[in-house]
Amino acid sequence: MRYVDGFVVPVPKRNLKAYLSMTRRQSKIWMDHGALAYVECVGDELNTGGPVTFPRLAKLRPDEIVFFSYTVYRSKADRDRVNKKVIADPRMNKQLKKLPFDMRRTAYGGFKVVVDARS
Repeated sequence: MRYVDGFVVPVPKRNLKAYLSMTRRQSKIWMDHGALAYVECVGDELNTGGPVTFPRLAKLRPDEIVFFSYTVYRSKADRDRVNKKVIADPRMNKQLKKLPFDMRRTAYGGFKVVVDARS
């Protein structure tokens, strides 16, 4: 059963370039270690009027933009294997020294895939 790690990340607009640069490098690391997909999505239509919008969830400030990101794995066990390798990868140590966002306001979770319809 496929497994997905999902993130909601508030990023200061002034750090957008640094965030995208970081995630491009990180995507290569995850893919090198066996992730099936690494996807970064920037907020576009966020004020939908729903009970909990992404800006509200992320406690978005006026000078920030929200990203929804996810990484796909073959299974939860494969996710654990890939993440162990990613954490040990020396390229990641450089990435984690200075993050261009506030990690304390990042939402994260692991999800079992129950429907996977693709075109």
